[in-house]
Amino acid sequence: MDNDREVEIFTFKLLHSWYNGISGTPGPDPCPRLGTGVWSRCPGDLTRGRHMDSISEERIKNILDSADVRYSYNLAKELENIRSNPALGYRSAGSEAEHEAGELIFNRMVEAGFSNVRKDRVDVDAWEFKRAVIKVVVDGKERQMQLGAYQTNFTTEGYERVQIVDAGKGTLEDYEELERLGISVEGKLVMAEINQREEWWINFPVYQAKLKGAKGFIAVQAGGYGEVAENALNAQDIAGPSDAPAFSISRSDADCIKKCMAQITDDVGNDRECTVLFDAYTRVMPNASSYNIVGEIPGENPDRMILLSGHYDSYFSGFQDDNTAVSMLIEIGRMLIKSNYKPHNTIVLCAMAAEEWGVINSKYDWSTGAYEEVFTVHPEWRGKVIADLNFELPAFAHGNKDYVRSTYEYRNFFRRILKEYPGNLHEAYPDGVGTKAPIQTWSDDFSVAISGIPSTVNEFAGGKFMESHYHSQYDSDEFYDERVYLFHHKLYAYILLRLDGMSVAPIDFTTLCDELLHRFDRDICDDRSAADELVQAVTDLKLEALRVNEVVEGRNCPERAFTGADDGYSYDGEAGENHGVRARDNDDMRIESELLKAFALAQDTLVTLNWQDDVLFPYETAMNDVVFLGKAIDALSSEKDIDKPLARIKNALNWIYRIDNNQYAFKFEKAVYEYFTGYVLNQPRERLKWGYGRIIHHENLFDVVRSLIDKLKAMDENVDVSHELSVLIQARVRQQNYLVLDVKNTTQYVKEITQIIHNCLY
Repeated sequence: MDNDREVEIFTFKLLHSWYNGISGTPGPDPCPRLGTGVWSRCPGDLTRGRHMDSISEERIKNILDSADVRYSYNLAKELENIRSNPALGYRSAGSEAEHEAGELIFNRMVEAGFSNVRKDRVDVDAWEFKRAVIKVVVDGKERQMQLGAYQTNFTTEGYERVQIVDAGKGTLEDYEELERLGISVEGKLVMAEINQREEWWINFPVYQAKLKGAKGFIAVQAGGYGEVAENALNAQDIAGPSDAPAFSISRSDADCIKKCMAQITDDVGNDRECTVLFDAYTRVMPNASSYNIVGEIPGENPDRMILLSGHYDSYFSGFQDDNTAVSMLIEIGRMLIKSNYKPHNTIVLCAMAAEEWGVINSKYDWSTGAYEEVFTVHPEWRGKVIADLNFELPAFAHGNKDYVRSTYEYRNFFRRILKEYPGNLHEAYPDGVGTKAPIQTWSDDFSVAISGIPSTVNEFAGGKFMESHYHSQYDSDEFYDERVYLFHHKLYAYILLRLDGMSVAPIDFTTLCDELLHRFDRDICDDRSAADELVQAVTDLKLEALRVNEVVEGRNCPERAFTGADDGYSYDGEAGENHGVRARDNDDMRIESELLKAFALAQDTLVTLNWQDDVLFPYETAMNDVVFLGKAIDALSSEKDIDKPLARIKNALNWIYRIDNNQYAFKFEKAVYEYFTGYVLNQPRERLKWGYGRIIHHENLFDVVRSLIDKLKAMDENVDVSHELSVLIQARVRQQNYLVLDVKNTTQYVKEITQIIHNCLY
């Protein structure tokens, strides 16, 4: 018995004992149907062959060995040539280039032999970016500069003369400094340094410039992204209004413009602005259409599906992000067809449009194509698709260790599957492959997950590439690693084969339970009975989940599968993999239906977001805010620093900045803060997409922050902060009440999930 299993059994026994102690009554028999132990199963190897799949190891090897990464690589390179901007690339939502790329993918799916190849139309806001070029004279020589762009409106009739003002970092303080110098930004382009990874998002300084009357905003890449070279550009989603134009300029070109500014100092005494020639075409078109390109490999169960996905829109040339992913999902489908594999379930392959951006003026303006596919075009997939394998940047190593990231409910399945993988998990990664959960908001798999489809993605967020090459013109095949690419083809093809062999989707709620308890600090909740009830409810859910796991494991074991050809799928003499495999019976379908229903309910009720787009449980927002407010209150009223009021203010501010979106309150004027707060809390579902209703209990502390900053600037050691302290105390009471409410609601949701999966047992 391996260590993981021993820990699993010990944990179960402990929980079972704890259950008895809490309830005062005997707990349920842990495994009433199949005997003792957490994972009691049919006889045989504990680490292999647990699935309803009679496909032989040799057959699996032949399928995996059929991977043709040269085909995938060539298709990824072919997509590079389709671009809106001849100099930089770009295949943005609803653009002519995206439509052309979709046509190419459509044709490749037809050529591969997929069935029902189609274009699923989705509603998006479209963006066409054709050019942004500056000409400036420096040292007597004209220099031409290519600029990137954000999803906003700005067009010229050829080159136009325009002034550029250096606005430092584009904060309110920087504009106040310009005003003191007598420099107006009205009708001019504002240039400012920005680090979107470590400071604030592009939308804040862009909207601040708009309020100051600027003609547009040019972001200098000051670290965070595009760190590969001084001439690197960067592109991200704007998450703001389309009538506040924005562009991106490299550090080297920005330095050149600043040099131009310095050279005219002798003439006019102003080294903060200069005149350039500017030619640009960036246009946003609301209420447009794009197309998700879909193909199928029909299965014996046409209404039961496995989804493969990746997006084909891109910034710049998009070789890694995400040409290689789309190419890989097509090749995995080709591997099945080339090997004459006949799947039990219909395999659906979907090249998603509009992942990078697709909706105007929304905080949640990415993953639009995927959201529309699963919520609008195919809402019936909920309850029919047992898994989504989504791919992002799969053609190079993001570190020494690879990860399969999934929803909580599939993590244990992947842990076991990785142990079964017939190849070498270390051949492309020195430290092997692990698992992570939950799904995050970074890519299409989040939209798919919250629709009720368990989703997975190859982990791609780590590593230096994301800070250096990601979303820049350096996203090319320079980092292409054929060994890694081939490994991902084989690993995810293997995962697909194993999922296809499952009689019942291996949905396991125990990891969810563990995280619900791990992230909950009952000592923070003032209502101890509510806290104890949540712990009890989660404990009950885990006990029930363990019983259901036992049943699911038994129904998926191979010995049960071999009951004779007459009971199941017809024998295919050429393919051979379905020989002797029984048909899914009514109990299989009933159990899986309940598990998928429970999964969907968990997504609907237990998944919330913070303002940094991290995935949280409902009680976490208020719980964190209670802690941060408490720290701020303690700082302002600290006896330790009673004679150092300014130090107390600084300490308090550091905690307040961590509450909701108050981290930006001190850098931009109130109208900016309120705009980007309101458009999250007050916009309809069709604008907020996958983020709708998932930010809760916002605490607006703008006035407190500004007041404390003003008092800090005054340098008055006798400053009175009693008013600010009173506001913070009231806020903490408010958040504590929210916390109690969220704990009670979470308890109710957990009980409902428990009841649903309980139905699996009868």
